Amino acid sequence: MNWRLWVPLFAFALFIGLAAYQLTQPRDDFVESRMVGQELPYFDLPPAMEGAEGVANVDFADGKPRLLNIWASWCLPCIAEAPHLEALKEQGAEIVGVAIRDRPEDVARFLAQHGNPYVRIGRDDLSEVQLAIGSSGVPETFVIDGKGVIRYQHIGDIRESDVPVLLQRLAEARQ
Repeated sequence: MNWRLWVPLFAFALFIGLAAYQLTQPRDDFVESRMVGQELPYFDLPPAMEGAEGVANVDFADGKPRLLNIWASWCLPCIAEAPHLEALKEQGAEIVGVAIRDRPEDVARFLAQHGNPYVRIGRDDLSEVQLAIGSSGVPETFVIDGKGVIRYQHIGDIRESDVPVLLQRLAEARQ
């Protein structure tokens, strides 16, 4: 028998075996930012809407830990997390927002409709800050300590069960 006839069959069997192995492995959807444990990169964002203050990395280096929430008015999960951001604010969390690829009038409409938990909101038209801090999408929330170091990353919308976790992470960032 000619061995060259068996090479494609062997290659196909190897491919099927590898695919079957990968299908049996547990799925990991969590993509943690490599920036956790690192200082925020330099940024200075203009206000996302009239009457708001913009956001800069130096705003996070005043000794007070904060949440940095990456969001957008066009983001459906951002609507779902809005009441939980309000709950965090009511429990003393200071939240800074970065609106991604958004228009000022849309930001204002969203906040009028769903509440405004933010002390500042910057506009990131090109997602530069989002990418620089390792955010993989919207919404996403980071705990930033008082020195401007990213201490924790929460991917996805904040749910009721996440509120105590984020408050605990903020408390840990104070130490």
